Amino acid sequence: MLIGILFPLNLSLLNFLILFLLFTTSINAQKQMPNIDLNSISGETVNPSKDFNEKDKLYVFSFWATWCAPCINELEAIHKKQESWKENLNLEIIAVSIDDARTQKRVKPFLNGKGWSFNVLLDTNQELKRSLSIVNVPYTIVVKNSKIVFVSNGYSQGSEDELYSKMKEL
Repeated sequence: MLIGILFPLNLSLLNFLILFLLFTTSINAQKQMPNIDLNSISGETVNPSKDFNEKDKLYVFSFWATWCAPCINELEAIHKKQESWKENLNLEIIAVSIDDARTQKRVKPFLNGKGWSFNVLLDTNQELKRSLSIVNVPYTIVVKNSKIVFVSNGYSQGSEDELYSKMKEL
């Protein structure tokens, strides 16, 4: 009753809006990985859509920055669990740094201190981030057969377990 007073929409219009939001979310979930070249941490040119496309393999792209504490927490949690995940899933983790030209020089020393074993790509111009309409980090996408099949924005303790559960369904 209160909703009807605050939002004078009839039920069918409200249902339409809910369905529209669900539909547009599912469209975004099926988006192709953009064809953009990035540099790896070792300086090699890498194209995520071409170089990470083994059939039926899951690719987890975690967008992060050295200045983002939740990003670092998420990657630490994923790092601790990735070996057990790989026992059950055909997967690869790719950390995509969005550090810009000003903070990019911190990435290598930061990684040396962490000992993370995943591939690290540098999105220095944030071209990949923009093409995926990523507003803030941490932002994690799962790609299978060159299609984005799952998206997660933000991190809280335990989110990595939800990510793993979702990947097992794929």
